[in-house]
Amino acid sequence: MNSRPHRSLPIFSLLAGAATAATFAIPTTRADLFGSGENLFEIEFVSIGAPGNVADTTGVPNPAGSVPYSYRIGKYEISEQMIHKANAASAEVGAPLGITIDQRGPDKPATRASWFEAAQFVNWLNTSKGSTPAYKFDENGSFQLWQPGDAGYDPENLFRNSLARYFLPSVDEWYKAAFYDPVAEVYFDFPNGSNTAPIPVASGTDPNTAIYNQAGPADITLAGGPSPFGTVAQAGNVWEWEETEVDLVNDNPQDNRGFRGYAWFSISGNPIGLSSSGMHFILLPSNVGGDLGFRVASVPEPSSIWLSAVLLFALSGRKGSASNGTYLRFSAIKNLSF
Repeated sequence: MNSRPHRSLPIFSLLAGAATAATFAIPTTRADLFGSGENLFEIEFVSIGAPGNVADTTGVPNPAGSVPYSYRIGKYEISEQMIHKANAASAEVGAPLGITIDQRGPDKPATRASWFEAAQFVNWLNTSKGSTPAYKFDENGSFQLWQPGDAGYDPENLFRNSLARYFLPSVDEWYKAAFYDPVAEVYFDFPNGSNTAPIPVASGTDPNTAIYNQAGPADITLAGGPSPFGTVAQAGNVWEWEETEVDLVNDNPQDNRGFRGYAWFSISGNPIGLSSSGMHFILLPSNVGGDLGFRVASVPEPSSIWLSAVLLFALSGRKGSASNGTYLRFSAIKNLSF
């Protein structure tokens, strides 16, 4: 950073230093709370920055992984107790989710939820926080596309409402969080920051490990080593639903959805299924599986966006640009829903 005093606007030099310090002090992982009382639970989110990264052209699908914005994604898969507590909390207000899942233990990944049920869970996360549902269901519970007259309609993605705070990760959001290294600015073959497959383990958090070739899934917080961004179990433990339709265009409510990440069971031969080049599997959104779960993604935290705006504004060295910079950056913030 240029240390020369900003004589025309000295306060901005102070703001720049404060914003820089605050930006680096913001944790890359932060938990959001849901429910209340005995139904209180948290979801930890990892910040996925490096907006505008190039796409990977060596994996499946091809290209994949380019995301033009910052976002957050669950550090861990959604657990059984999260589903149980959401079921109970929603029932208390007369709108029960009623999601049925496998019963292996409260901290095991929630499996046997359909894509539609995962979407309903995400909608409850939004509405319980006063935010707009991500996905549109009619009064009979049938999944619908958002229409041009709907607030938050996005013509580029007819599944997801642009005003929602929480959503299922798209194919690119999932892929980037798993395989991209924002420091080296490269994609790795596996979600352990390596082109070599992680070591199979039954449980634990050691780097370069994953849950496969095992008898069952691990607890979500003990499901292997982290990706470069800090996510856990994007290789192994359970498969995970993606938001995205099989043809990568979200315009058919009933068409197949993608899922990937592999599960805990044995892999014969080369564990390519764990990799970016592994098969990108598909299922009807109504289907369920005892080895299929999901994780949740989210918009950035308001505080981190505000600090980034302050930092960019403070670092602007052009005299006379202050008012324009303020308007542009804070208008962008105002248009986001939290």
